[in-house]
Amino acid sequence: MSEVAIKVRGLGKRYDLFHQRRGAYLTLREQIQQSLQAPFVKSNDARFSNREVFWALKDVSFEIEQGEVIGIIGRNGAGKSTLLKILSRITEPSAGRIEIAGRVASLLEVGTGFHGELTGRENIFLNGAILGMGRAEINRKFEEIVAFAEVERFLDTPVKRYSSGMYVRLAFAVAAHLEPDILIVDEVLAVGDAAFQKKCLGKMGEVATQEARTVLFVSHNMSSIQALCQRTFWFNSGALVERGDTQSVVREYLQSTSAHQETPLAERRDRDGDGSVRLLSIRIESTESTGMIRSGSCLKITLRYQSQKTFAEPHFLISIYDHISSRGLFRLDSRSKEGLPTLLSEEGSITCITEPIRLTPGRCFVNVRVKRGLVLADYVQSAAFFDVEAENIDGTAQCPERDWVVTVVRHRWLAQ
Repeated sequence: MSEVAIKVRGLGKRYDLFHQRRGAYLTLREQIQQSLQAPFVKSNDARFSNREVFWALKDVSFEIEQGEVIGIIGRNGAGKSTLLKILSRITEPSAGRIEIAGRVASLLEVGTGFHGELTGRENIFLNGAILGMGRAEINRKFEEIVAFAEVERFLDTPVKRYSSGMYVRLAFAVAAHLEPDILIVDEVLAVGDAAFQKKCLGKMGEVATQEARTVLFVSHNMSSIQALCQRTFWFNSGALVERGDTQSVVREYLQSTSAHQETPLAERRDRDGDGSVRLLSIRIESTESTGMIRSGSCLKITLRYQSQKTFAEPHFLISIYDHISSRGLFRLDSRSKEGLPTLLSEEGSITCITEPIRLTPGRCFVNVRVKRGLVLADYVQSAAFFDVEAENIDGTAQCPERDWVVTVVRHRWLAQ
């Protein structure tokens, strides 16, 4: 029977959020007076900020056996990082109980546990000591750590002078090689290059399979989660909503997010055009059964519209841009395309389906435009966005860097 590495019962983390009343700006004198009176003022005094109780985690319970690789997924703000900070003893829980068997090493942000004034060499020994390692044990792993991190030339340089890439390489190397019983990794690996990410993911797999150590891995990269993790926990709004086999949990998670990919546009005020046609919503999907948009996926983009009257010569244009650099990637143009009638009804939807598109992982945003002949009827910038998942475990999807080009993509249009 396997031993339990982590046992969590009724875990909760509460934060008190204070909201200052609008217009309640105080002078320095009033601030000092308020500070002196604070112990004697009632909490409902209108001069003071309103307090909101926020539960980042609430009533979370689970068990993780020794040697398991657990994936943790969920939207931003779901409570994933809060859970890892509690398990790493960085912050205390507000409720519940945690039992951890063994030494824990965590990598939650670049350079976790490092001292900027110390050299790389000194930080290796410092982190080892924090983990409870003896000097002889650290010496035995030292050369392997340095080789993995690839920082030999800068080993005796204070780490405050390291680049973020050097920082995270050394931090991960220390955490993974000093033989912790439990390794906790947040998505800090996203700052590394593709080769480093592949190296780290391979090392985590080795730590789990060959050394039978427990790994908790938070990521938005579903391909990495599916490749590495045996079980997956899905968090939403501070609650553990689903757990189990990774493939089934990831499938349910993606289906749930896919159900909310329709973005309303009717209330958008930042738009151009004469208003004779209005775009009501946009929905972006993948034609894959998993619902994931990967490099090589076929996109299905549906636009709902409303017109003042039946209009002729409809012309729809969808432009896709890189989220970070705002570089144009490709565009989908209904002009001269088969499948779209020359006369559209007053209300309906049109769908564009592409052939497979090679995109690097990352976020893309979408501009949409509709014309009546040569007249611009409606134009919405940044109408929606979508995330491209990595096609393989190393996160590169084997695609070149995005460049400032507009790629021609084969596609067809359908009217409904």
